Amino acid sequence: MHEGELHDLSDDADYAAAQQQGSASMMRCDSEKRRSLNEPEGAEIVFSKDNVTIHPTQFASERIGGRLKLIKQSSSLFLTWIPYKGQSTNARLSEKDMNLYTIREVPFADVRSIRRHTPALGWQYIIVVLSSGLAFPPLYFYNGGVREFLATVKQHVFLMRSSEDANIFLVNNFQNPLQQTLSSLELPGAVSMACVPSTPDLEGRGKRINFNQSILDSSQKPHNDAVEVNIAVPSDPFELNNLSLAWGKPRQPPLGLEEWATFLDSEGRVVDSDALRKRIFYGGVEHKVRKKVWEILLGYQAYESTYAERECRRSIKRTEYEIIKNQWQSISPEQEKRFTKFRQRKGLIEKDVVRTDRSISFYSGDDNPNLNLLHDILLTYSFYNFDLGYCQGMNDLLSPILFVMEDESESFWCFAALMERLGPNFNRDQNGMHSQLFALSKLVELLDGPLHNYFKQKDCLNYFICFRWILLQFKRELEFEKTMLLWEVLWTHHLSEHLHLYVCVAILKRYRGKIMEEKMEFDTLLKFINELSGEIDIDAILRDAEALCLCAGENGVSCIPPGTPPSLPLCNDIYLNPELEDKGHRRREGGGSGINLRAARQAGLGPLIQMGDLVLLVKWDNRTISPFSIRKDELGKVSGACYRCLWVFEKTGEL
Repeated sequence: MHEGELHDLSDDADYAAAQQQGSASMMRCDSEKRRSLNEPEGAEIVFSKDNVTIHPTQFASERIGGRLKLIKQSSSLFLTWIPYKGQSTNARLSEKDMNLYTIREVPFADVRSIRRHTPALGWQYIIVVLSSGLAFPPLYFYNGGVREFLATVKQHVFLMRSSEDANIFLVNNFQNPLQQTLSSLELPGAVSMACVPSTPDLEGRGKRINFNQSILDSSQKPHNDAVEVNIAVPSDPFELNNLSLAWGKPRQPPLGLEEWATFLDSEGRVVDSDALRKRIFYGGVEHKVRKKVWEILLGYQAYESTYAERECRRSIKRTEYEIIKNQWQSISPEQEKRFTKFRQRKGLIEKDVVRTDRSISFYSGDDNPNLNLLHDILLTYSFYNFDLGYCQGMNDLLSPILFVMEDESESFWCFAALMERLGPNFNRDQNGMHSQLFALSKLVELLDGPLHNYFKQKDCLNYFICFRWILLQFKRELEFEKTMLLWEVLWTHHLSEHLHLYVCVAILKRYRGKIMEEKMEFDTLLKFINELSGEIDIDAILRDAEALCLCAGENGVSCIPPGTPPSLPLCNDIYLNPELEDKGHRRREGGGSGINLRAARQAGLGPLIQMGDLVLLVKWDNRTISPFSIRKDELGKVSGACYRCLWVFEKTGEL
């Protein structure tokens, strides 16, 4: 971490008060002479706090509670966090999963910094960053205690606050007199580089760790010298340039045909959709399995559908597609002359199709029939969704789908399902794009304040530099195969339905040094961003995006307004399927739709959830149905699992 002037905490009123709390805690520990059965001889617990929690995902049911301890042995201080056993609220979190997050006896000699976060809403939390660049997941203090924790640390370790960020506290091993002396001098522009003793890292391999190793070439400079560093670029608060987060899982091989079969029962239903989505999130899918998987990820087929039901649905939807397609095929030349909107859309589609992915063999060559399919599907969609029609960029989104599905009807319905999520990106008022760019701005501000401030200085806070990334879901930034990998990861919604925004943040942070060192203005920055095409390491970016999403936690969720694409869109109208007329539905006087709940339940319409004057029909006839408008203040009360498949009705009749 590059730091300028460093200041001690002795003049900090906040910590002066906490000093007494820390002392009291330490005195209690001394008087009680507490010892853990698992601690080695001579170890002493100087701080202990219950209900310190890790949030592996954004879902409250998957939080892992535990006990945080500071343990002193001889003259060294160690940090541990052990999850509670048998108290997980989520059955999917096995003991093995919980143990992955266990922090066991980490010496403060290996700790580079502690970052404190105090959100306006929610719990305080800290992030512990190691000298090696590894970081532990955020530790949320449900019952308070961050000040006491830091005050106790300060009594045993030399702790200094960074002048660049008041919430970052730099840690030195107080055993090393030279390190403490150099740090205490607070030399402007100097960062001490004394070497700390060799200790095992998280994987048990011994290595020597230098303080601020990222800016020191140990093969050229002696370890015990104080090195002059001219800091031109503010430090990255999360240090992703050289970060491989200890709590981010490595990428896995793609899901193959044999493994895919293990997720299905004898009739073809997906047994555990969450496990499947998680598996795809971390490895993607082999191409020969994509057709089967994509139709489910996109919602064209239901997770719980059988082989027979999926085949039946294909037949029905193929007929529906031909009916829609016939609407424009039956337009005569005389009609077309008087149909300006049709001529305009048709002409635009014809221009875009002939330049779509022609470098891919699937679309290359003259008179390629796949280009004709691309044309017909896009024109049919413009009749299927006449209000939205066709916009440039839709051809980019359809191209990989047709490449995978290799079937006109199935490609159309998968594309239509994708546009249910991404359609707002193409609205004329561009509200969908603006809401995502706004959310991106807030996420960068949360996860990299210095970079956000740089963009502010350069009048780039609208983040239009990322417009193409979001509009086309990085289609023109990545190779064709990598695009398909990224898309199937995004469609899992495993950590967040807005992971694409964290991907944007991860890319920006990967290149933040070059951007800020070269003092790029908007025009230069836009050119640089566009020239990243083909240069992005998607595996590294996905791991960084996962880490950022977990780091942001609930604060990240609060940065993203409800209804922001690619979540399924919220609309103001309440629609009702005509088939429900025979299953308990009745019209209210004066217009509008309603449902008699008693009759609906008797008709077996499915689970009904009442929220004030609104009722959610979570599942009906195994169909994926677009959600409808619910009040924002009610939105947080609905389980995220309901977003994919629900109806909303006004309540009529009695329960």
